[in-house]
Amino acid sequence: MIEHVAGIPKERILILDFGSQYTQLIARRIRELNVYAEIIPFHHPVEDIVREKPSAIILSGGPASFYEKGSPKISDEIFKLGVPVLGICYGLYVVVNAYKGESGGAASREYGRAVINIKGKSELLKGLGKKEQVWMSHGDKVLKMPEGFSVTASSENAEIAAIENPSKRVYGVQFHPEVYHTTNGIKVLKNFLFNICKLKATWDMGSFIDISVESIRKEVGDGTVLLGLSGGVDSTVTAMLLQKAIGERLYCVFVNNGVLRKDEEKQVVERFQKYMKLNLIYVDASKRFLTKLKGVEDPEKKRRIIGKEFISVFMDEAKKIGKFDFLAQGTLYPDVIESVSTKGPSDTIKSHHNRVPEVLKLIKSGKVIEPLKELFKDEVRELGLKLGLQEELVHRHPFPGPGLAIRIIGEVTPERIKILQHADDIIVQEIKDAGLYRKLWQIFGVFLPVKSVGVMGDNRTYENVIAVRGVTSVDAMTADWAYLPEALLRKISNRIINEVKGVNRVVYDISSKPPSTIEWE
Repeated sequence: MIEHVAGIPKERILILDFGSQYTQLIARRIRELNVYAEIIPFHHPVEDIVREKPSAIILSGGPASFYEKGSPKISDEIFKLGVPVLGICYGLYVVVNAYKGESGGAASREYGRAVINIKGKSELLKGLGKKEQVWMSHGDKVLKMPEGFSVTASSENAEIAAIENPSKRVYGVQFHPEVYHTTNGIKVLKNFLFNICKLKATWDMGSFIDISVESIRKEVGDGTVLLGLSGGVDSTVTAMLLQKAIGERLYCVFVNNGVLRKDEEKQVVERFQKYMKLNLIYVDASKRFLTKLKGVEDPEKKRRIIGKEFISVFMDEAKKIGKFDFLAQGTLYPDVIESVSTKGPSDTIKSHHNRVPEVLKLIKSGKVIEPLKELFKDEVRELGLKLGLQEELVHRHPFPGPGLAIRIIGEVTPERIKILQHADDIIVQEIKDAGLYRKLWQIFGVFLPVKSVGVMGDNRTYENVIAVRGVTSVDAMTADWAYLPEALLRKISNRIINEVKGVNRVVYDISSKPPSTIEWE
């Protein structure tokens, strides 16, 4: 069955994922319009979807061609639920097939920006101009119109770019309204949500808090919860939400895994014990983690080792505390999506430390609480402000669970950790001094196991390279490299080379996501 998560309203849009890189953007755009949307795999049991009583169904895009052998298919029962359906890109062909139309390969592919011509009256495209810029990503076309549908838009390479059957409340578009480059894509989604589905904009963080607190109290009962606190936004907001729900029955364990930011452990202990009055247990397990990481270069192995060791440390601390009933994590929606492909046929991009087998086993047993796992990062920040957290903490840049271990390419050693901590601290200091910290999604240093020749004074050096990675983003699903002033980059480079022993070269990463990820590993 579809899992009911704390804080999630019953009125929701279900997005059936066929593997598009943009599926998450559909959910994000709908939530921006204050309607809750959830992604489920295209092969999810129809009986569970029926039981769920969704307000509407959206069929996502995907990399396959519908007419190919083995391409993703769904039951026609989806179209008998009596709720509005919108097919996007691949989803258009699902609609076409369900109503006895046909699709096939197009003579010309259409990728990137395109212009569509709106034809006649359309409920879905209401309020748009006669010509609209959209984002296309396809190599197929509709060969035979489905029964009872009319064409409402066309483009140069797609005679049938949008179709609809208002009486059945079923719609299909070849373009991607969720992508920023579709100029009036939000209008299209608004028309679907509010004019066609007749939904109300009721999804916000205030209602999320109320529903979450009630749900957590019901699930935990008189039990206790053990939370792994990293000091970042996600785990801090999780702690505040849990504290609001169950008070002193929340125990927070802050583990120094040896790959934290510079002086992180001192700052976290002071913040959470002194100012937030949490039941905080500090564990210095740095030697334990670094011993496990010795000689390991593969990033996935690093993530698994750190995730497994966290669980081991938690279990050791739980024995000291006594009995605890639940483990809590600050898992976010992108973490779940990137770690596993059970949400759809998309490829696994990378595993996350809170999705290693040991954690998944606990999740399956119902012993893990993840109150934020259906939220995007900016939603978590909004939630943090609602819970009374300081803006400085709420807007802190994301820091990976495995810490600097995945920002050190190759083996993790004490020397490399020290070098990167110092370099990273300089980068963040200079960005803050320049007044750019809040304008960036993330900026950090990466230690490269590459030595290059340099000259310092009259001496030849052969030392390490630090890569600086700065990006702008809205939700981390996509990101652009950040354009920084030349004078600022020069200052960062000069300071690192002059102040960090062991570094004689600094480079700046100018790749976007996709195709690159934000983190290097």
